Amino acid sequence: MSNVLNKPSLVAEGTRTRVEDAIRSLGFVRNGSARQLRAGTSQAIGAIVLDISNPFFTDVARGVEDRLAEDDRILILASSDEQRSKEERYLRLLEEQGVQGVLVSPAEADLSWLDATRARGTAVVLIDRTSPSTDMCSVSVDDVKGGELAATHLVEMGHQRIAFVNGPSKIRQCSDRRKGVRKALRTAGLPATSSLVEIVVETQNADGGERALEELLELPDPVTAIACVNDLTALGVLRGLMRHGIRVPEDVAVVGYDDVEFAAVLATPLTSVRQPRYQIGRAAAELLLDETRRDGTHRHRQIQFQPELIVRSSSQPRVARPRRTRRAAVSS
Repeated sequence: MSNVLNKPSLVAEGTRTRVEDAIRSLGFVRNGSARQLRAGTSQAIGAIVLDISNPFFTDVARGVEDRLAEDDRILILASSDEQRSKEERYLRLLEEQGVQGVLVSPAEADLSWLDATRARGTAVVLIDRTSPSTDMCSVSVDDVKGGELAATHLVEMGHQRIAFVNGPSKIRQCSDRRKGVRKALRTAGLPATSSLVEIVVETQNADGGERALEELLELPDPVTAIACVNDLTALGVLRGLMRHGIRVPEDVAVVGYDDVEFAAVLATPLTSVRQPRYQIGRAAAELLLDETRRDGTHRHRQIQFQPELIVRSSSQPRVARPRRTRRAAVSS
């Protein structure tokens, strides 16, 4: 049976057919753990992302999973909740499981905690983050450009008092998107001190977006547009605006980031900066698989995708409504 399972080319066709029929009739399943223990390798790849409840990372994980399946690899997925301590704990657990490599979306700029893992021979690829050096693979999006696209669009729509609902600056994506927003304002000749209001939320989800909106509504000088660090926070902003009876985009324009699936089907379809989520996952998995082959041909690469602004109803120019007039009475 061993040769039929592991080296079928060495077994005569008739014998192989009889053994395969017996395997199916008995419902036999090979012991993968024992096989991996003997071979010293695992078919598993780990991934640690910031928040798997965010549809962005769900779509990235699908791209990873589909590419790994083509090489008969399995994905073990963990969510760090943007906490360095959880990243380190999950990395240790994944190494204990003998994974061949790990995809990581880091919560902080400091990546020194990955050094020991790489020194032990576990391949590491950064996902949704540009590698700070050329000796580590990474797949990312130009988030400075993405932030610039969002803010430039709002300025072109005539907004000069803009809010940016952002996440913690320790997360590189948040820091880069902030740089892009401020760059757009400088290019337009608008001073950030008076034209930009930044609200930092601890949780980059709908609840965080709604709490940020409450802060914005307390401002004595209101904003006319809100750019958000991702679509989940934008969803919370839209929810809060609706609850307060504030019209979108007539009173306040809203722009999200990621362009996840729900963005296009909201009651007011959301303008968003699109990231190629699935392609990011596939590209990262491809780099990791290439590195784990260890045939001497791997070269570290830093792949960066370009974002795209998808304009929808939530940020369209205000349209003047025609004044309603009474129809003149018809005299008889």
